[in-house]
Amino acid sequence: MRLASYRAGGAERFGAVVDGGIIDLSRRLPQFPTLRDAVAAHALDVLRAAAAGQAPDVALDAVELMIPIVAPEKIWCIGVNYADRNAEYKDASALPKYPSLFCRTPSSFVGHGVPLERPKVSTQLDYEGEIVMVIGKGGRHIPRDKAWEHIFGLTLCNEGSVRDWLHHGKFNVTQGKNFDRSGSIGPWIVTSDALDPKQQFTLTTRVNGEVRQHDTTERLMFPFDYLLAYLSTFATLKPGDMIVTGTPTGAGVRFDPPKWLAPGDIVEVEVPGIGTLANGVADEA
Repeated sequence: MRLASYRAGGAERFGAVVDGGIIDLSRRLPQFPTLRDAVAAHALDVLRAAAAGQAPDVALDAVELMIPIVAPEKIWCIGVNYADRNAEYKDASALPKYPSLFCRTPSSFVGHGVPLERPKVSTQLDYEGEIVMVIGKGGRHIPRDKAWEHIFGLTLCNEGSVRDWLHHGKFNVTQGKNFDRSGSIGPWIVTSDALDPKQQFTLTTRVNGEVRQHDTTERLMFPFDYLLAYLSTFATLKPGDMIVTGTPTGAGVRFDPPKWLAPGDIVEVEVPGIGTLANGVADEA
């Protein structure tokens, strides 16, 4: 099942994405004001039943897609997670023993089809294609062999970064990772019942049709189940929380000279079985 949050007619809604458009589940299930509320209620069967046999209420291209979980409590982002990523830093460091972590705010992301913003204070806007786990069943101290039971589904992320703001502080990258509307998540969530827990996903990032990143989750240093177990060791995971699982080699900063995003560019993050997240680029108004 594919589930999306969107704006239509001035209202925020959510629904099931099917061939031909979106089935409005907000109207059919008013007990769930948002998709996050439905996730928290463990209502996937209710959503599926409400969508069964229904015709689309609105065309996909007639709405503005939002990030699938509009107001998650936490968005965890994992750095340096694919094989060869550590070598890109050229600092002769050993492979990491534990994941690198930082947090992003929901306002730093837009949905599919909405332009990313290059901020006024920098020209160094970069792309990072990633796969995102959406938490369905919360908890702490979740064992790895139970991790998939806690995943509501998967979506995609362009974890846009403003490179020259990543090291303003001594120990953190938070500033460069949280510019308003600098990244995107979407286009929808593919629910976990439609996915194979043992499946390896192939991720490709293209800029203006040129392949920049291409790798498989088989090469993750810290796979999905490890990340979920590790994070839940110190933080209670909540329904709707997102874990952005890391980007392959090939970000714009790694080219010589760097290939920064500019207004008019189109960035696509594609994973077969999940979909394609596409965004243009515009300057901050």
